[in-house]
Amino acid sequence: MRTTVGSDNITIDVHLTTQDPAIDRAEIRNGLLSSPRVLPTKYLYDDRGSELFEQICELPEYYQTRTEFQILVTCADKIIARSDADELVELGSGAATKTRVLLDAMDRAGQLNFYVPFDVSEGIVRRVSQELVEEYAALKVHGVVGDFLSHLEHIPDGGKRLVVFLGGTIGNLDDVAGAAFLSSVNKAMELGDHFLLSVQFVTEVNRLEAAYNDSKGVTAKFNKNMISVMQEMVRADFSPDAFDHVARFNHVESRIEIFLRSNKRQAVIFQDLDLVLSLENGEEIRTEISTKYDRKRAEQLLADANFELVEWYVDSDELLGLALAKKL
Repeated sequence: MRTTVGSDNITIDVHLTTQDPAIDRAEIRNGLLSSPRVLPTKYLYDDRGSELFEQICELPEYYQTRTEFQILVTCADKIIARSDADELVELGSGAATKTRVLLDAMDRAGQLNFYVPFDVSEGIVRRVSQELVEEYAALKVHGVVGDFLSHLEHIPDGGKRLVVFLGGTIGNLDDVAGAAFLSSVNKAMELGDHFLLSVQFVTEVNRLEAAYNDSKGVTAKFNKNMISVMQEMVRADFSPDAFDHVARFNHVESRIEIFLRSNKRQAVIFQDLDLVLSLENGEEIRTEISTKYDRKRAEQLLADANFELVEWYVDSDELLGLALAKKL
């Protein structure tokens, strides 16, 4: 672990450097050789990927961020009152744009003491930490740079907490990984803590697919950023021009699936993996999934992870919901 103190109110812990690179290489290699071929979604989110995702959230087709923001604006005071938390822990914090709505509500209630942004991008965690201590004079920030699938035990000790997982990010995990993740979140919490989970609901397929195939091509750039990450991490000779961005709805699994599709017959060399990957024209590598839920399925996820549902907060069109739960 590497720890730095930016000021009296900022501490940053970096845990990604403690993971054996061989583990990452094995994960990437196994994914590429699996059927279907996959690359771990977390490798979309280096500093550049995080910046591109911020841009995606502003796109007209990407209704999810606007909808979630509006629910928070409407319900933040209720959420803070029900949770009675004086500390906020955000998993996958990103730029913390929507988080400020919750921080404002905590501030109004006189309960704003401590914020823990947890994200894979060190640049984002440092930027957000500095921004927030300037915006909220009494706030202390303890940032954690890590993978929330691997490093939850490094969340610093604290008081009565609201742990939030926004953006519908739970949908990026398959059923097995999602269940394991929620159970690990529960174990990292104390009795009396609350958990706020964002889920995206099933809606019209055209609307869903448009959100991941924007007219400006920002999502395509975000997806192809995975190629840049692979070039750096495992010395892959991927060429962005040799792949197309593809996103489509899988009706059976009720999820959007995103791929890099080879637009020619090619062999991609991964020097650090000792691997030459032969791809046919049209062959795909899956880089992300985004599962869409109904309430019953989401409630079962929480129950299986030993959470008790407290309240649902949903927009009028039922495009997205925030489930407030407490640890049992």
